[in-house]
Amino acid sequence: MAASTPSVPSSWTARLGTVGVWRSTSSITPELAQTIEQLGYGTLWLGGSPESALHEAEEFLDATEHLQIATGIVNIWQSDAAELAASYHRIEARHPGRLLLGIGTGHRESTPERVRPIDAMVSYLDVLDRENVPVESRAISALGPRMLELARERSAGTHPYLTVPTQTREARDALGAAALVAPEQTVVLDENSDSARVSARRFLKSYLQLDNYTRNMRRAGFTDDDIANGGSDQLVDGLVAHGSAAEISAVVQSHLDQGADHVCIQVQPANSDITTPLELIAAELSLTAQR
Repeated sequence: MAASTPSVPSSWTARLGTVGVWRSTSSITPELAQTIEQLGYGTLWLGGSPESALHEAEEFLDATEHLQIATGIVNIWQSDAAELAASYHRIEARHPGRLLLGIGTGHRESTPERVRPIDAMVSYLDVLDRENVPVESRAISALGPRMLELARERSAGTHPYLTVPTQTREARDALGAAALVAPEQTVVLDENSDSARVSARRFLKSYLQLDNYTRNMRRAGFTDDDIANGGSDQLVDGLVAHGSAAEISAVVQSHLDQGADHVCIQVQPANSDITTPLELIAAELSLTAQR
C-alpha cells in the first residue's frame, strides 16, 4: 500500500480530496460520476475541452452529493469567457463550492493563435474578473514559467497535464505553499510491462507531436531521442504510471510527496472498463476510509 498522506491536509486537499479522476467529458455519464464518488475520489475532472455552457458539469453535480467537479480544461480559444462566467454563477447558485474552473490555452497546432497564449490568458482572466468569478474558483493549466507566474498571481493555482513528480515540486516552489497544485497522472493497470507500454504509447502518440508538451518533456529532463520514434521506455515509464495498483499508487504518492494537494488519475486505455482499475487504486490508497 502507498505511504500515508500528511495528517494535516491543505485546504485544497480538504476540498478536492487527495485523489480525483480525469476523463474526457464525452465519456462520462451521471452513473459513472456516482461510482467515482462512491469509491471515495474527491473530484471528477472534465477533460476534452468542455464547452463554456458547462451543462455536463451541472448534470454530474445534480447526480452526486458531495463530489467536486473541475474542468480540465476549458480551452480559452474555444470558449467565451463571459459565457463561462455566467455558467459558473448559475452552477454556483445551485451547488455552492463544488465547481472549480480549470482553464488553459491548449496547443498551437490545433488553434489559430492571433496573440501570444500568455496575453490571451491575461485577457481571458480580465473578463472573469469583470464578471466576478473569484480567483479561488479558477486554476490555470500552467506548464512553462511565465504561465506558472500568472497562475500564482491571478488564480488559485495550477492543474498541469502530462508531467512528472519533479515538475510537481517545481510548480509548488513557483506558486508557494498556499496555492493549488493538482497534477494529472495517466495510469495503465497492467503488470505486464510490454503490453502496458503498448497502451501508454498509444495514448502518448499525439502528444509527442505537440510543441507545448514536447517542450515540457524536455524541461523534465527527457531528450530529443527520448521523444522520437514513439517515445523511449524511459519517457513512457516516466509519464504513464503502469503496473499493479500498488505501483500506480506509489507514483500518485510521489506527486503528493513533491507538494501536490491533489492528484487526478486518467485511466488508459480510455475505451476499456475503467471501474475495476479505479476500484483497485481506491482500495490501495484507502480512499473510501478517507471520505
